[in-house]
Amino acid sequence: MMPYEKLNEKIAPFYFMVFDDNPEDIWASLVMHQVGEYRQSVFDTRAYEGFEGNGYDWNSLALVFVKEKMPDLKDKLNFDPESSMFCVRSCDVKKLEKFAIEFKAVCDDVELMTDLFSRAELD
Repeated sequence: MMPYEKLNEKIAPFYFMVFDDNPEDIWASLVMHQVGEYRQSVFDTRAYEGFEGNGYDWNSLALVFVKEKMPDLKDKLNFDPESSMFCVRSCDVKKLEKFAIEFKAVCDDVELMTDLFSRAELD
């Protein structure tokens, strides 16, 4: 597993946090607060359908990503978006780290991100 400072540099503007206060209940969270800003042009391609680029729209994109690119993670991730934030949690820290790295790679490829987003459903 990558040290979290390095991971957060690699996946910015996403932020990875591990909650390990209780050794019996370790979990992680991936959040992104720059909804409505980061890669907004992708969401604007479907603004006429009601997409705004908010946390729910990011969640819709992430669900398509998991379904098509990482189906083995389907039951390992718990999505909990809000309008102002994209958030996903998992008790499997390594799986969430893998998701974070791969999802950020998709976001770095605007063409691929736009293609995946074309199949997202409005929440």
